[in-house]
Amino acid sequence: MPAESRRRHLIINAKSNGELRSGEKVSVDPVLALASFVFGLAFGSFLNVCIYRLPRGLSVTHPARSICPNCQQKIASYDNVPVLSWLLLRGRCRRCKAAITPRYLLVELLTGMLFLGCYWHFGLTLAMVKFCGFGFLLLGLIFTDAETKLLPDKLTLPGLVLGLLFSLIVPVNDLASQVLSGIVSLPLSSDISWHLLSFVDSLLGAVVGASFIYGAGAIYLRARGVEGMGFGDVKLMAMIGAFLGVKLTIFTLFTASIAGSLFGVGTVLVVWVKRTRRFMTRQHASLGAARKRAWQSAKTVYRHYEMPFGVFLGSMALIALFFGNQFLSWYWRRI
Repeated sequence: MPAESRRRHLIINAKSNGELRSGEKVSVDPVLALASFVFGLAFGSFLNVCIYRLPRGLSVTHPARSICPNCQQKIASYDNVPVLSWLLLRGRCRRCKAAITPRYLLVELLTGMLFLGCYWHFGLTLAMVKFCGFGFLLLGLIFTDAETKLLPDKLTLPGLVLGLLFSLIVPVNDLASQVLSGIVSLPLSSDISWHLLSFVDSLLGAVVGASFIYGAGAIYLRARGVEGMGFGDVKLMAMIGAFLGVKLTIFTLFTASIAGSLFGVGTVLVVWVKRTRRFMTRQHASLGAARKRAWQSAKTVYRHYEMPFGVFLGSMALIALFFGNQFLSWYWRRI
């Protein structure tokens, strides 16, 4: 590989993984940083449309203007300014005065912060474009799953394709590419070799992520007789794997499993405590009897509770995007 071409490839690779050294840090332009945040707010406004319409089978382009979920009237353009409109109207529709969920405000702010974080982390590069798109899709899937327990194919499947395509222009410097480059000698020019290795890494990440979720769901179904994982989670992990590669896909699966387990245990404990107090207050049961009945009740509630696991997968993928490589480097240095 020519020296200049190799240097350019290494810089792109370092930016895509957040590994530039202190002397090579991405310079941050305040104007571009502000533009990234504002641009993210605009995308967050559109993302709210997707979160509301996609699970209901509605078009995200028709009607073009947003409508009030309560009175179904079109929202005027001056009432559709990201963040400001919600604050000025105090979270209510101007026409019918119905409350509008704070989710609209939260999604816009998070998307703006995500775009700003991508610019801050990767600079004005193709890696920034790649991960802004990745984060946009993840936020949409996280909030959709939290509200409806659905992960729309119109977000996961295009995301899977985008992740694979981006691997051809933004290197996925990950476990598979490091191993393959050491054991496989490609009869290609170096410029072509890294594109192919990056694509293979992306493809393996998608396969590993989807296979793990599918396998876990199959084992749960066989053991418990009820579905534990839906195909939406499988497609979500395929998308995450395509963007992040094998190493960070495994990191995402591991941390999401821990976060989901802690949430599940916390849910059981909260229900147990509340039911114990209720039995003691309303039925005047003793503490021991109330705890026993409450524990049976809490287990029943948890058994039938549909946990939106996509929320944890998506959230941990965002953490992996910004901090996964740094955490793994820190961890391996200490073992």
